[in-house]
Amino acid sequence: MSTKLFTFKGGVHPPHSKALTQNVPIEEAPAPELVVIPLSQHIGAPCDPLVAVGETVKVGQKIGDSKAFVSVPVHSSVSGTVKKIEQRPVPGGTKVNCIIIENDGKYDVHESVQPKGDLENLSREDILSIIREAGMAGMGGATFPTHVKLSPPPDKPIDTLLVNGSECEPYLTADHRIMLEMPELVLLGTKAIKKALGAGKAYICIEDNKPDAIKTLVEVVGNEEGIEVVSLKAKYPQGDEKRLINAVTGRVVPSGGLPMEVACVVENVGTVATIGNAIKTGMPCVQRVVTVTGSAVETPKNLLVRLGTLFKDCIDMCGGYKEEPGKIISGGPMMGIAQYTDEVPVIKGTSGILVLNKKEAEVPEPSNCILCGKCVDACPVNLMPYKISRFSLLRNFDGADEYHATDCIECGACSYVCPAKRPLKESISVAKKEILTRRKKAK
Repeated sequence: MSTKLFTFKGGVHPPHSKALTQNVPIEEAPAPELVVIPLSQHIGAPCDPLVAVGETVKVGQKIGDSKAFVSVPVHSSVSGTVKKIEQRPVPGGTKVNCIIIENDGKYDVHESVQPKGDLENLSREDILSIIREAGMAGMGGATFPTHVKLSPPPDKPIDTLLVNGSECEPYLTADHRIMLEMPELVLLGTKAIKKALGAGKAYICIEDNKPDAIKTLVEVVGNEEGIEVVSLKAKYPQGDEKRLINAVTGRVVPSGGLPMEVACVVENVGTVATIGNAIKTGMPCVQRVVTVTGSAVETPKNLLVRLGTLFKDCIDMCGGYKEEPGKIISGGPMMGIAQYTDEVPVIKGTSGILVLNKKEAEVPEPSNCILCGKCVDACPVNLMPYKISRFSLLRNFDGADEYHATDCIECGACSYVCPAKRPLKESISVAKKEILTRRKKAK
């Protein structure tokens, strides 16, 4: 392990707020009576249902799929009966087609769920097929289909894999607990992805505020050839893949480019562990670890939750609401999405459920920009947030485009440091979406 602490330019240091759950072991959550499984839990084409109302399904059974390359199948997380197929709200704020399954309490496992054998005997094509059939999409929140990310064009060979265990988002501790409690699966998944990419080097990247996870993985990795655990300075947004690449390798992903432009691939540690489990047991992605936390939760926990479990059920498993919630967020406070209901399901990208009380959820009244430049210093992408925001609020999206609004990673560092409490991130997000929509229409 390198003794050097890696970091990047810019960023901020919000309170970690992880003490509520960082020392709380993962607890397997009881399955609810009904699960709501969206047919779109990933970037790309939504799945078509493979089952009908009234049909009986088993745990791990594929219940939705698509012929599109940029898509992944979905599987049942319980055994039981399909009651409905209908549109339901999901954490992203939209409504999508969902398969509603009544749990029969038997948890019969589908016949297709079989261990995949020794990694040494699996080819690159075998590994990619296992990953795709397991329904793997980025579990750090981006939900990009993993097999697509691991299939770069021939002219973009990959030499470096970075396993992202930084978990820089405040409050969230799911990845931390995975590294502590499932390090062997992290290692198996890392080796599998490294083999599929043909990469010579893999780095397991962990922020220095998780010394126990660093120690655990250093011991498990041992002298494994081509795999190294590296320590990062705790700073937000260290978990952004381009910041991670720059910090560890010194390479700079070009504006508008992807990590493969600099021969790198980044995978979240939860994704990697789930791939390890899919190889070891054959079970597809039907569960994930979710941090349920915040001032308005009675007993914050890290839960191993079956996909399709409603946020409300997860909160009830933690003793329910301690007081009236002011805001329910899917994810963390910096990049998470506020929910208008707690009746949305946990999906592959749900890393956390954060419930803030009314006082914490209050939005401060913004005042005029004082041109202090703090947002410029904090921006990890070297943008000028106050300029882009001003253009966006004036609906001058061409002006926002000239200042590279689409390079914004929407980390919220600018809003966090702004003394005038300007809605910088939100207004830049509006401009970014408008610019990208115009570009699509122009094509």
